[in-house]
Amino acid sequence: MAQNSFRREEEIIAGRNAVMEALRSGRAIDSLLLAKGNRTGALGAIAAKAKAQGVAVKEVDGKKLDHLCAGAPHQGVVAMAAAHEYARVEDILALAESRGEPPFLIIADELEDPHNLGAIIRTAECAGAHGVVIPRRRAAGLTYTVGKASAGAVEYLPVARVTNIAAAIDDLKKRGVWVYGTDLCGENWCQTDLTGAIALVIGNEGAGISRLVKEKCDGMLTLPMLGQISSLNASVAAGVVMYEIARQRLGLTAR
Repeated sequence: MAQNSFRREEEIIAGRNAVMEALRSGRAIDSLLLAKGNRTGALGAIAAKAKAQGVAVKEVDGKKLDHLCAGAPHQGVVAMAAAHEYARVEDILALAESRGEPPFLIIADELEDPHNLGAIIRTAECAGAHGVVIPRRRAAGLTYTVGKASAGAVEYLPVARVTNIAAAIDDLKKRGVWVYGTDLCGENWCQTDLTGAIALVIGNEGAGISRLVKEKCDGMLTLPMLGQISSLNASVAAGVVMYEIARQRLGLTAR
């Protein structure tokens, strides 16, 4: 592979010139990886431009960059291109308004597994949600693994990335959106009115919803755990609750 090039199969952009040009062109970048301890000169300028555009900048071991680039020269910097352009929360709300529907959003609170995020985006699109909100840091972004796991849903469902999930929830609540989380201790998922403007929070695979975000929620929804395992996969739990929201919004009644 030539210097200052990118591997299209993974959308890895390597080399100082290639990465800077990708940033200048406005291309959707999920994250920027820099070799540890190297933020001076050209690399410092690249990092500053990436941060100004809201791109997550991470310092990693040089061996990781070597592995990503299959041993080809990377000059200490690699950009991971996003599978799709990120939207804004305002775009999600505008989509709901254009359809004449109360907003229906999914908020992923530090969800780390790209397969889980992709599956949630796929189900959200199928269940009639208007968009997904994710944090900029400590979470999976719109990588190509996420895009593949979404089965193409990223092409149709807006995904917004925000700096602070708690602040985003505050803003949604000011706009009349009710926010519910999923937790072992809460209201029965199918006995709660979920027909209005709603945002459903799905927590981290291991730690669940963070304390501050949980405090921001208007309520918590619980699924019955009848076996020996005390929790469901994040995307499975999200799917069950999303389709309960869809059922109520469509006015479907159980037999």
